[in-house]
Amino acid sequence: MQKLKMNKNIDIAIIGVGSTSFGDLFQYSYDDLVREAGEMAMKDAGITADELQAAWLSTAFPEIGVFKGRSGMDLAEPLGIFGIPVTRVSNFCASGADSIRNAVNALKAGDCDVAMALGVEKLRDRSPQDSIVKMMVELSHPFYQKGFTAAGTFAVYANRMMHEYGVSREDIASVSVKNHFHGSMNEKAHYRSSCTLEQVISSPMVADPLTLMDSCPTTDGAACVILVRAEDVDKNKHKPIYIDGIGLSISTGWDLPFFDSNHKFLSFQATKDAAAIAYQQAGITKPAEELDLVEVHDCFSIVELLTYEDLGLCKIGEAKDMIRGKATQLGGEIPVNVSGGLLSCGHPVGATGVRMVVEVASHLRGQAGERQVTGAKRGLTHNIGGPGAIASVIILNNEH
Repeated sequence: MQKLKMNKNIDIAIIGVGSTSFGDLFQYSYDDLVREAGEMAMKDAGITADELQAAWLSTAFPEIGVFKGRSGMDLAEPLGIFGIPVTRVSNFCASGADSIRNAVNALKAGDCDVAMALGVEKLRDRSPQDSIVKMMVELSHPFYQKGFTAAGTFAVYANRMMHEYGVSREDIASVSVKNHFHGSMNEKAHYRSSCTLEQVISSPMVADPLTLMDSCPTTDGAACVILVRAEDVDKNKHKPIYIDGIGLSISTGWDLPFFDSNHKFLSFQATKDAAAIAYQQAGITKPAEELDLVEVHDCFSIVELLTYEDLGLCKIGEAKDMIRGKATQLGGEIPVNVSGGLLSCGHPVGATGVRMVVEVASHLRGQAGERQVTGAKRGLTHNIGGPGAIASVIILNNEH
């Protein structure tokens, strides 16, 4: 597969970030969340809505809940940004990251000078009978989704890692313990309390061996970034964060890898492919040494362990050693999910990828408060969606 190099002659900077709180936001409408995140990011960038020249809206599931996010209209109206192109992006859990990728590409192409990428999802305004699971069963792939849930998907990987690599039930639960500890310091997280191994393991079973506290909650929220070309940054006005690399990969179809006799259920090729693209663009050859913090897609605890290996943060089979040695806890060699991850922040699908970029940017700016990663200069965000088919990796730097 050809790895495309980012054009180093046209660097892109994030000059504004904003995020709502994540949680059960019944008191806020979809438009309210768009408005709050968008206005926060524009204020941070020191611009007005009139200065935006293009925008991308990330909403993964407009078909459920509030029935919003079918087109760019649902971003344009709350912010009053008419007369410019506004595009809706949907790419499962990589939707938010893909909205940023589209904004970056438009800036590089000279199609606009100031761009917005905003992700939002309202998943709590619906009954349990109107769930994502129900939607996927009724409308998605006729073989894959019949009785096979997201938890069931990742439980297969959990059991395989336990069998092949000696990962213990405690190792998996330790991811949740770590991320809930981090989330207790994040005022915008859905869950803001620490927990113990016993609480995670003894919580209700969802799909053996994954329990309720190994699973991220259903959540509302929005996040936004404002981007320009690096040459247009005013360092007297902005606190820019630069995009070193973006990789997006769809590496399998709906019915793979589950019907692939060669698949070992120990890795996600999409993550490896997306990381390879982003690493090449950023010139990264030793990620564990060259990254200061990482946000990964811990929709279930086991996914974080899988991602350590897929991103090359450790050797194959050594993810358990990273969690046992607390290497990925705040203060460790390479902190992972210092925000609290999806396990604490929740997962409003269209917003998650943008929220991760906002989080890493706050550390690179030195603005993350009590969970600040000391001296952070370079960070990475990772999303994976569908049946492990789609992945995005974004690398951010505070130096240019």
